[in-house]
Amino acid sequence: MKIIIVGAGQVGGTLAISLAGEDHDITLIDTSPKKLRVLQDHLDLRTIVGYGSHPNILRQAGAEDADMLIAVTNSDETNMMACQVAYSVFNTPTKIARIRSPEYLKEKKKLFNTDNLPVDVVISPEQLVVKHIYQLIENPGALQVMDFANGLVRLVAVKAYYGGLLVGNTLSTLRSHMPNIEARVAAIFRRGKAIVPTGDTVIEADDEVFFIAESNHIRQIMGELQELEKPYKKIMIVGGGNIGLGLAKKLEENYSVKLIEADAKRALTISDHLDDAMVLHGNASDKELLLAENIDHMDVFIAVTNKDEANIMSAMLAKRMGARKTMVLINNSAYTDILQGKEVDIAISPQHTTTSSLLTHIRRGDVSNVYTLRRGAAEAMEAVAHGTEDTSKVVGKAIGDIPLPKGTTIGAIVRGEQVIIAHHNIVVQTDDHIILFLVDKKHVGEVERLFQVDLTFF
Repeated sequence: MKIIIVGAGQVGGTLAISLAGEDHDITLIDTSPKKLRVLQDHLDLRTIVGYGSHPNILRQAGAEDADMLIAVTNSDETNMMACQVAYSVFNTPTKIARIRSPEYLKEKKKLFNTDNLPVDVVISPEQLVVKHIYQLIENPGALQVMDFANGLVRLVAVKAYYGGLLVGNTLSTLRSHMPNIEARVAAIFRRGKAIVPTGDTVIEADDEVFFIAESNHIRQIMGELQELEKPYKKIMIVGGGNIGLGLAKKLEENYSVKLIEADAKRALTISDHLDDAMVLHGNASDKELLLAENIDHMDVFIAVTNKDEANIMSAMLAKRMGARKTMVLINNSAYTDILQGKEVDIAISPQHTTTSSLLTHIRRGDVSNVYTLRRGAAEAMEAVAHGTEDTSKVVGKAIGDIPLPKGTTIGAIVRGEQVIIAHHNIVVQTDDHIILFLVDKKHVGEVERLFQVDLTFF
């Protein structure tokens, strides 16, 4: 696929890195030669310095025969105009724009269509991060939560701790512990290395375990791997930007929420948009403020300002003062591996959250959902099986007979409203939604080809 990415910032750069090892022709446009040079030194792609909304720059990037344009600069207006030019001048088939402003997003249905602004897919990183954090709050103890098939199936990452019933036992004992619940462990990461699990695999403390099950069974299965955390009730949010405000609005109805904002004017604006959440003007690194607001009674402390260092330092302080769990928004991916599970409980990368959403629209074949995992090294995917036994490499075949790439497992199949946890003898049918886990995303192309209908395949 020929893809033009406009914007080499954190989102565009992370996307380029994610796609670089795959079979794509990528051109990256940015006004900063320095950003482009850093990426070009490490990746096999073409770079162009200039404004991605200008027709001459898009023409230079090969827009005449591009399959897709992805505009992810920090400017909504530049992204929209790049899509408009790609449509009007070059008739580019698929146009994706990153839109951050809530004012544009409120009118999304009216604005973004071929009659007005020809943006085929709108990506809002802030809304995606809010959803991601909300799922973590709804599933205490989870490191990552991924929904498939409109929420019927959930893939959850948890850390195994001493005290979990499965720790020290083989995976085959999971069924005897929960005879009426179907679940499958899709992958285990132990000391940073992937393990493709079998029934004889023994769970060890500190393993990062990815398991898949019907959404209503998730909490019971988590109890097999760690002592279940009590549901969260009291939440403190630091940062009143789009993410902080959006999260507070989503949580305030069912949780006790306090939001700290350093800018007095912004704090007043936020308070007008919230009904039940308490808005505080102050510095989250102020011990006296945290003490006065009972930080030691907080179930979750969430720092989502636009400054990584401020987020990290305030979360470390909150943890030392008694906050039960800390979540931190981190834009610099170099910090993520160093901090998660140590100084902070959960590090959240907006780039990887956004990239997951973008990849859903880039993957070949009918792909409904994609999630990047382990900082982009692994991937979970929901693919739809089409065709017949004569035209498909998967339809009519038992799971055990499908030639999956090394390190790739099928976790579940959703057939209509029925969830079928994968076993080797389950036969794939047309229109099945198949949830796969790839411990090494370099095999994505092979998986895509499995799900492409080939009219010449016999």
